[in-house]
Amino acid sequence: MPSNTADLVRKSLIRKARWGIAEIAFWLVAAATLFFLPGRHLILNEIAIIALFALSLDLILGYAGIVSLGHAAFFGFGAYVAGILAKYGFADPLLGLGGAAIAAALLGFATSFLVLRGTDLTKLMVTLGVALVLGEIANQASWLTGGADGLQGVTMGPVLGLFEFDIFGTTAYAYSLTVTFVLFILARRIVVSPFGLSLRSIRDNPLRARAVGIPVNRRLVAIYTLAAAYAGVAGALLAQTTQFVSLDVLAFHRSADIMLILVIGGAGYLYGGLIGAVGFKVLQDILSAWTPQYWQFWIGLILVVLVLVGRERLTDRVKALWPRSRGRAADHAQTLPATKAQEV
Repeated sequence: MPSNTADLVRKSLIRKARWGIAEIAFWLVAAATLFFLPGRHLILNEIAIIALFALSLDLILGYAGIVSLGHAAFFGFGAYVAGILAKYGFADPLLGLGGAAIAAALLGFATSFLVLRGTDLTKLMVTLGVALVLGEIANQASWLTGGADGLQGVTMGPVLGLFEFDIFGTTAYAYSLTVTFVLFILARRIVVSPFGLSLRSIRDNPLRARAVGIPVNRRLVAIYTLAAAYAGVAGALLAQTTQFVSLDVLAFHRSADIMLILVIGGAGYLYGGLIGAVGFKVLQDILSAWTPQYWQFWIGLILVVLVLVGRERLTDRVKALWPRSRGRAADHAQTLPATKAQEV
């Protein structure tokens, strides 16, 4: 019987690892915008960065059930690390990404033990508190971060020593989109692995997950650290492509915007953050041009409408296009044997 269960799980993982037509089409369209929308590369670059940021939050919220109101802490920390490295002579973009990822991952690992304690409300307050503390440190350490004036003098070298950043955002968008795609592939492999299935089991029923032998705390620490690294890379991309870092990267509205993006696109399947980022940024661009003073009101109204009509009825049709990345196989996650869970 255990061998039959293991075979079913293995076949399910293989099936989920395959790319669907809709997934391929999604990324082909994203790549095509690089050539067919040359005048929109700056906003497309923002979308790619926000999409990666939303993806990082979805890893902990949608797949592990960890709520956070301070995810901007890792985003801003990564931005400052990349910006400071570039300002003081380490101008290689990939080096900055690596440094930001490691720094944010260490911060995520250090704070993950605080997040493991208490209820969802406690987690919200702890994550928000971490972001507020970092924001105040960045404000006071003006000798390093520039304080309220922002970190200036950030100069980036060419990507791979070949592609210089330009004022039109072409290199920036290609760079951000490529990094987002590579990290998406990694996240996709993770969520359809036995590790990813164990996360869903923890999200749905932590007590049962412990009972079948899943090391719950270690799993949560691991995914929280990984999500922090992803957010740090997103922040580094923003710092590198804009060549400026301000206190805004640690502001509460950054975390709130990402939560809103997941409300729009849906949590628990990787494309939710990507689609939500596109929808949010396009709406913001259109509404701010139409009514500069009231665009936030209209986005809030749209959010209320989504809640009233039932967002699931709208997003479930989209999720159906990506059944393998959606993570709907809770039954497989909950029937995952202890031996399989402990292998990862």
